Amino acid sequence: MNKDDKKTEKKKLYVVGVITARGGSKGLPRKNILPLNGKPVIAYTIEAALKSGVMDKVIVSTDDKEIAEISKRYGAEVPFMRPAELATDTAHSIDVIEHAVNFIEQKEGKKADAVFTLQPTSPLRTAEHLKMAYKKFLESDVDCVVSVKKAYPPWWMLKKIGSDKNGKDIYGPFAELGNGANAHNLERQQLPPVYELNGAVYITRGDYMKKAHNVTNPHNCSIIEMSDEESYDIDSEVDLLVIERIIKKRE
Repeated sequence: MNKDDKKTEKKKLYVVGVITARGGSKGLPRKNILPLNGKPVIAYTIEAALKSGVMDKVIVSTDDKEIAEISKRYGAEVPFMRPAELATDTAHSIDVIEHAVNFIEQKEGKKADAVFTLQPTSPLRTAEHLKMAYKKFLESDVDCVVSVKKAYPPWWMLKKIGSDKNGKDIYGPFAELGNGANAHNLERQQLPPVYELNGAVYITRGDYMKKAHNVTNPHNCSIIEMSDEESYDIDSEVDLLVIERIIKKRE
């Protein structure tokens, strides 16, 4: 056993993974179980979660019987069917996550120390990403670890800052560098790196989630960086085709 394994064992927590998979999807109907290179979309997330070995429970929260059956077939637990009020277009993700965690805590008689929130529409997220996030979580005192990808520099963006005497709009920098430099004269490599959430991985301290009613704390968070390719999220038929091509290329 190496040092990292000993550290992980020493700090062993009760970790719950929640995969959110509502049956209704208006943009791309049934997207959570559409075929993707021979498997349902949700199977990739279930397999990554199980293979990572960092979660004590991998459960799927769904209101859909077909999704439930497919999820069980690929090894996830579906210990309940999601209540109708949590399966609407306007239902908040945090309510869905808390409902799942509360159910498991009551059933198992254990408190969830850490909660993974995993969306099934990020099939290029791997077990290695999950292990990386968990390792970072164990080694720090942050409330959450999230996955990100490199973002477009905000210093190159413009916003409306006023109007001239003729009523014409005037635009200025969305964000200032702070050192008086003109960001438009700099290359991307000369600007500070910035990141955006890609939705693939969230791990949250259980106590914080319940207290703040949120899975992220922007002021006390750490990140794992994923590439643009790994960050693809299925929101349309084009996304599905692109991701299938990436998977085939990897094989």
